[in-house]
Amino acid sequence: MSLSANPFESISSSQPESAIHRPRLRGRVAFVTGGARGIGAAICHSLAEQGASVAVGYAHDRENAEAFLSQLALEHLSGSVHGGNIGVAEDCRRTVGEVIEQHGRLDILVNNAGITIDKTVLKMTDEDWNNVIAVNLSGAFFMSQAVLPHMIERGSGRIVNISSIVGEIGNIGQANYAASKSGLFGLTKTLAREAAFQLRRAGKLEENGIGITVNTVSPGFIATEMLEHIPEKVLEGIKEKIPVARLGRPDEVARVVHFLVADQSSFITGATWDVNGGMEM
Repeated sequence: MSLSANPFESISSSQPESAIHRPRLRGRVAFVTGGARGIGAAICHSLAEQGASVAVGYAHDRENAEAFLSQLALEHLSGSVHGGNIGVAEDCRRTVGEVIEQHGRLDILVNNAGITIDKTVLKMTDEDWNNVIAVNLSGAFFMSQAVLPHMIERGSGRIVNISSIVGEIGNIGQANYAASKSGLFGLTKTLAREAAFQLRRAGKLEENGIGITVNTVSPGFIATEMLEHIPEKVLEGIKEKIPVARLGRPDEVARVVHFLVADQSSFITGATWDVNGGMEM
């Protein structure tokens, strides 16, 4: 299988010219963790095309993050990069603070960063379990906890958690990953309820306002570098289980995210949106 090294390749080829640079998110600031590659890069690009300034989160590879930002700049799209370990609570608080300080606001948080350490249950170490839970689940919690006071004070905001079909159906060798991604469903529903409750308590839950919404997007098997280690024969077997008979594209996930963060989606909260080609239905 050949996966594109250019995160924009599938995006630019699949969008009509009329869909480019719609200013629906003009003036908004979006922070996307794990935003410099794969699904995260597609989300950043999509939100930037909608007019948002994107804060691109990365863990280790600043050079790649800067290169991604340069690609955005070539299309006259604006953003910034912010490094940190999402598995560390203090890094979550620090990077959220950096984005607010640099941009003056933070309207959209996309908890996309995730890692895999695949082993069967009997071979999985304590560290294997804890590291995946820390990044994929605890990181989403601490990022959301850090941004919520700012959103409540402003009276509006959007949080989108990126889960996975593996969190819905499980997968051999991925107990840690499946548990972390499944945990995002419960976290999303609780955050959605608490955000609305806190807005009401602050006197900012307005009938005509856009409010604060929290939702989950759950991708199926998407053609990114995370699948590069899977043998072609195994991938063909996966495709046979997908009704539309192909892998998904990162931009197909990004479209759902930019729909959910729009002002017009203010009546959607606490929901899970599957993007899996019908694999789980």
